[in-house]
Amino acid sequence: MSMPRLSAPPATAGEIFALVRDGEADTRAELGRITGLSRSAVASRVAALAGLGLIIETEDTQSTGGRPPARVSFDVDAGVVLAAAIGRSRSQLGVFTLGGEFLAGDTVDQEIGIGPDELMPQITKRLQALLDESHRTEHRILGVGLSIPGTADTARGCSLDSPIMHGWDGVPLAPFFADTTSAPVFLDNDANAMVLAERRDNRDRFQNALLVKASTGLGAGIVAGGALQRGSLGAAGEFGHTKTAAAAGVACRCGDSGCLEAIAGGWALVRALNEQGREVGHIRGVVDLAVSGDPEARRLIRDSGRHIGETLAGAVNLLNPEVLIVGGDMANAYDIFVAGLRETVYGNATALATKALTIQATTHGDLSGVIGSAALVLDQVLSARAVDDALGS
Repeated sequence: MSMPRLSAPPATAGEIFALVRDGEADTRAELGRITGLSRSAVASRVAALAGLGLIIETEDTQSTGGRPPARVSFDVDAGVVLAAAIGRSRSQLGVFTLGGEFLAGDTVDQEIGIGPDELMPQITKRLQALLDESHRTEHRILGVGLSIPGTADTARGCSLDSPIMHGWDGVPLAPFFADTTSAPVFLDNDANAMVLAERRDNRDRFQNALLVKASTGLGAGIVAGGALQRGSLGAAGEFGHTKTAAAAGVACRCGDSGCLEAIAGGWALVRALNEQGREVGHIRGVVDLAVSGDPEARRLIRDSGRHIGETLAGAVNLLNPEVLIVGGDMANAYDIFVAGLRETVYGNATALATKALTIQATTHGDLSGVIGSAALVLDQVLSARAVDDALGS
């Protein structure tokens, strides 16, 4: 239960909106009780938020006597956000309400190695079509959220020194949306976006989480103390190119050798099957084989989980997360992959760090990336500070 503010500065309109958005208050009286603001102060802030189109007041039809109190609620249909989770061979797109509800989506299959000048116009064109399909063409676009594999320069909105996104490094992606919207464009790493999707739905359940994305490449999203951790250069969670003894001398696609990805990344599993004369073009094909009972595919995926767990055990000791979330293409063979992961995480991490640790799949499965990309926008444009800035307060 929220307690009245005793000595803090008066609550701003943005803070009032946060209470309404998070469902902590739905009447002016509750807002006054929680914040300690006078009735007139609450009224002025509510009026300002209504002027922005962010909240609406409706009469409470459930009242049993007297004048019914007006209900204050977040107008999730006051605008939309656009989102795209860009991968190396497939990108997922979506249009969302301001409440994060998925309105329309699509998948774009693309050639590996395609550059931004070729792919981004396809993405913007398809997002515009999704706006039409969801009947939201006339709605305000409050922002665009993008996620990409590898390190993202969130300030410049581009890929940063990525060994796999050739042709994308240093190319700002916001200008590609100039003809679609003047709204801000936000960019982050794909694993970071996925863990934001988990935080959106499990905000009260965990404050410390480690998400591993096991797909063509490997990456992790880290939440510590309730906040997403990006690191000083945005490279937090880039554990795929950590050296491991099991990969000694094995060439990695980054140009080095001995990286974890060289034996545990999805592309390495594809390479292993190809070297055996098996025609598989993507990790999704390896997963399909494993789920259908192919013994070699099952062994490769379990071994991938085992190798990843050896590296993640150190992260579990350092961060002491309450939950380890598994996402990416290999999560579609969850039981097989986690059998190996659990073996080495619990075997190599300390007993205390794993005492209350749970391992689970992503809440949204294959949609985690695009939902997280939308959450990236919503966390920014609907924050208390952003709302206050919009009001000039």
